[in-house]
Amino acid sequence: MFDQTLWFVARGSGIVSLLMVTASVCFGLLTVSRFWHETWPRFFNLEMHRRVSLLAIAFNLVHITTAVLDPFAKLGWSSALVPLISTYRPIPVAMGVVSMYLFIALIITGLLRSRMPQGLWRAIHWTSYAMWPLALAHSFLAGSDAGSLWMLAIGGISLGAAGACLLLRISTWDQHRGRLEDAVLTSSWDDATRRGPGR
Repeated sequence: MFDQTLWFVARGSGIVSLLMVTASVCFGLLTVSRFWHETWPRFFNLEMHRRVSLLAIAFNLVHITTAVLDPFAKLGWSSALVPLISTYRPIPVAMGVVSMYLFIALIITGLLRSRMPQGLWRAIHWTSYAMWPLALAHSFLAGSDAGSLWMLAIGGISLGAAGACLLLRISTWDQHRGRLEDAVLTSSWDDATRRGPGR
């Protein structure tokens, strides 16, 4: 019974982590696209991007811990931290490990953004375009329920949301090119409301 509980917690926390990472990517794309509406101020995108990212890390830690403790997968901490040494579905697990490290790098550099050269920060954040597909692939290839209807629905929602935000980003590429630093400066309700909506 306990083993089954571990599996459910590992799988559930992994799926929630995927949804949180997807939301983080979407809010990040909305931020750099400078999307806003009278009922959706621009600072909201950045604040949600940051907060959802931290939530994703928390759920990811639960996912990794319970996956390691699950006797069926027999991962071990080394397999959860070092790519391609897992005996259980090594490539899908490695995708999750690499995605995790990329996401942690994005979180750390996001917190240290004001102390980093803008070009370096931007280059590191470009890895999110690799991090998210790896996380999505890991979710489908490492789990045993990838073909279930509910999992396919989660994948479809994630793809649809990220794809729509990416299309918005591409459509505004020339318009906001070189203005990324300004787009991520607005990080508090007070600063945003003082500058006015959409500014």
